[in-house]
Amino acid sequence: MSAAKDSRGSGNVLRLLPVAVFVVVAGLFAFSLTWGDPSKLPSTLIGKPAPQSVFPEVSEVTADGNQVPGFSTADLASGKVTVVNFWASWCTSCVEEHPLLAELSNAADVQIFGVAQKDDPADTRRFLARYGNPFARLGTDRSGRASIDWGVYGMPETFIVNGKGEIIYKQVGPISPEIMQSKILPAIAAAKAGRARPVAQQ
Repeated sequence: MSAAKDSRGSGNVLRLLPVAVFVVVAGLFAFSLTWGDPSKLPSTLIGKPAPQSVFPEVSEVTADGNQVPGFSTADLASGKVTVVNFWASWCTSCVEEHPLLAELSNAADVQIFGVAQKDDPADTRRFLARYGNPFARLGTDRSGRASIDWGVYGMPETFIVNGKGEIIYKQVGPISPEIMQSKILPAIAAAKAGRARPVAQQ
């Protein structure tokens, strides 16, 4: 009799095993949705100097007949607030936010530096010829190594850097009109005012 009970008990456990596995998998999936999203993770670089990097110029990208220069970390400590935008010609979200970068370059009294990440120079040139060039300086990161140092997860990502070369804000994903008003402009204002962090951070 006890053997029969043990057999029934083992059978119940086996029947419950798939349910238990499903619950565990579902829990892991839910965790990944909330915590696995890089845009929800605060950047460890906020309040710290920008990583030491050199972004070489993209050849034959010109403005007023002159080559648009690349940049290095030293150029970010010029005393002026800088918006550093990591983007790529193959990134559809970069197309969406591009007009806002152009508006920002005209309206906010900041310098906008671009980094074409893992992009062929010819594709970079075609993109800018089609959509315009808001960048005072434009560098390239063909290998993606410098982007990793900056903690870039994907395209586009945007950093606000104060005049001392310190990162005070990171925007993961494209800039929308709403994000421009609620995040980017307050971060720029904080950088100009010498505050270590913006009022709000994503």
